[in-house]
Amino acid sequence: MEWRDLNYQETYICPVCRHGQIAALTLMDAFACAFCRHIFTSNLQEQLIHVEDSSQPMTWRWNGHNWKAANQLDVDLTIVVWLVGLALVLLPPALIWLSSHTFPPMRGSTWAWFPTVWISLTFGAHFTFVAWLLAEHYQVPVYITSKIWLREALGRR
Repeated sequence: MEWRDLNYQETYICPVCRHGQIAALTLMDAFACAFCRHIFTSNLQEQLIHVEDSSQPMTWRWNGHNWKAANQLDVDLTIVVWLVGLALVLLPPALIWLSSHTFPPMRGSTWAWFPTVWISLTFGAHFTFVAWLLAEHYQVPVYITSKIWLREALGRR
């Protein structure tokens, strides 16, 4: 496969969903994906594209064959996101565990199993919620593709 410059005459794999093709929009200096419908502005001199219709500032550099992430994530924000996610996953089950060990159920009672199940359900629910938020924050390509396929399967575009 030969090296090729980023230009408006060719199509490229979408860096967001990694499924669709981006092509130039007519009469505009921009690209759009036919699958996920994201719109990108470009800097052809630096071989960069930037997604414009997302709340996350994402930029990719074309290296002649594929896209490489060019934006540097804000380290302070990344640490905060991970710390808040960790707290949301660990604190609620820890509080339930603490209360179930402070006031344990009577041994042999029919509901003695309930605190363990409640702790597990709380951990699972909070872990799922935080995983979804992280997938939205980092715009994971597998997540974006599955979200688009689900939207198309339900008949909404």
